[in-house]
Amino acid sequence: MSAIIDNLRTFGAALLAVVLMLQYRLWLSADGVREVSRLSDAVQTQKSENDELTERNKQLIAEVADLKAGMSAIEERARSELGMIGRNETFYQVVPVRPLRTAPAHAEQRRQTAAR
Repeated sequence: MSAIIDNLRTFGAALLAVVLMLQYRLWLSADGVREVSRLSDAVQTQKSENDELTERNKQLIAEVADLKAGMSAIEERARSELGMIGRNETFYQVVPVRPLRTAPAHAEQRRQTAAR
């Protein structure tokens, strides 16, 4: 009877050791719960980036379809990016006025020298 109890104790100790090793691996090892959490966060980040790129692709597809279908989109792009002017249009360029210089630089130097 004593041998059976000793065997049960040995088996119980071995079973406890196995459970503790599995718990350690689950909670504390590099490929445990922390890794699963990190991977879940990475998946969520990638999904949001994919959603943004999908929306961008939809906009680009709509723009390509618009460029293929009509001349107005092509004309608008040519005006904004290439500076296109139509046949019956007049182009006016407004140039900002430069401030007038009151005195040349050498005259200012003469005044400073005379004041000394």
